[in-house]
Amino acid sequence: MTEEQLARGLKGVVIDKTESSKIDGKLGKLIYHGYDIHDLAEKSTFEEVCYLLWHGKLPTQKELDDLSRSLAENRALPPQILQIIDLVKATHPMDALRTGVSALATFDPDTEDNSPAANLRKAIRLTAQTATIVAAHERIRKGQKAVAPDPSLNHAANFLYMLKGEKPDAESARAIDLDLLLHADHSSNASAFAARVTTGTNADMHAAIVSAIATLKGPAHGGAAQAVMTMTAEIGEPERAEQWVKDAIAAKKRVMGFGHRVYKTEDPRARHLRDRVRHMGEKYGQVKWFQILSRVEEAMAPYRERGIYVNVDFYAGAAYSLLGIPEDLFIPMFALGRMPGWITQILEQWADNILLRPLLKYVGPVDLPYIPISERK
Repeated sequence: MTEEQLARGLKGVVIDKTESSKIDGKLGKLIYHGYDIHDLAEKSTFEEVCYLLWHGKLPTQKELDDLSRSLAENRALPPQILQIIDLVKATHPMDALRTGVSALATFDPDTEDNSPAANLRKAIRLTAQTATIVAAHERIRKGQKAVAPDPSLNHAANFLYMLKGEKPDAESARAIDLDLLLHADHSSNASAFAARVTTGTNADMHAAIVSAIATLKGPAHGGAAQAVMTMTAEIGEPERAEQWVKDAIAAKKRVMGFGHRVYKTEDPRARHLRDRVRHMGEKYGQVKWFQILSRVEEAMAPYRERGIYVNVDFYAGAAYSLLGIPEDLFIPMFALGRMPGWITQILEQWADNILLRPLLKYVGPVDLPYIPISERK
C-alpha cells in the first residue's frame, strides 16, 4: 500500500448506505429523508424532524401530537440521576451529559431490548431526558434547584424554561427550535461514525450515544461555535474586524466558523441562523455581535474562491449568547440537536449490522531480535 492509497481520516471512503440525510457539498444542499433543509427550517419543527428521521416520512397531525406528548411525558429524570448530576456539578457540561446518559442506561427498562418498539421508546426517552440533564446541571452547578419540566411546552421552549426557570417568549423558543432542527443530522460526521462503530459491536443504544457525546466534545468537531464567540469578543468592535482577519491570516491562524470538510460553498444551515441572529440582535438591542460577524464574513469573502465559506457554527454561538446561554453549553446544545440523528444512524446500523474494522498500514520495524533484559542498554 502506497502513501497515496491511504485514506487518512477515512476521507472519501463510503462506509455504508443511509436514508437519513444527504449532503451535496458542491451545491450546498442538505436533505433529511428527501426534504430540503430550507423547507424544513422555514416550515417545520424539531419534533416533526424527529419523527421524519425515525420513521422516514413526515407525520400526520395525530402522529405529531402523539410524539410530542410522548416526548413531554418522558422528560423527567430518575431522582438518582439528579443525585449523580449534583455529585459531578463542578465538571464540564459535556462530561455531565456523558455521565448522565451512561447512568440512564441502568434505569431504562429497554436497555437490552433492541426490538423496533423498544428502540423507539429509547429514542424518545433519550431525546427528552438529555435536554433535562443539560438544564438540570446548569442550574445545580449555580446552586439553584433543578426545574421540573412543563408538559404544556414544546421541546425547545421547555428546555429554555428548565434552564432559566421562566417561560420563554415565542421568538426565543423558535430560535432554539430552529437551531435544534438544523443540527438534527449530518451524514457520517465524526460523532455519528463513533455511534455506528459502537453499535457495530452490538452494544446498547445508550452506549452508542455516550460514544457520540464523547466524540462531539472534541474541539475539532463540536467546539467551533464557542470558538467563534471567543473570536468575536477578541475583535470587540465591528470596525476592527477586517484588520483582525488580515492579522489572523498573516499569522496563519484559523478564522473560526469558516470552511467545512464537506461543503465547498456556503453551509445551507448558516443562512437561517444568520437571519435569526440579525433579527434577535435588533429585537434585544444587541446588534454588535451580528455587526462584527458580518464584517468578518465580508473580510473573508476573497477566500470563497478556495471553497471557504461560513458554516453553521459561525452564527450559532451568537444565537445562544443572545438567549443568555453560557458558552460552555454551546457543545451540549449541539448534542441536543444531533440526538435524533445519532439515534437514526444507530437504528440504520442495527438494521444490517456489521463490525466496523478498518485497517492500519504498519510502518514500524520488523524481525527485531529479542534481547534478554540483562543485556539491554
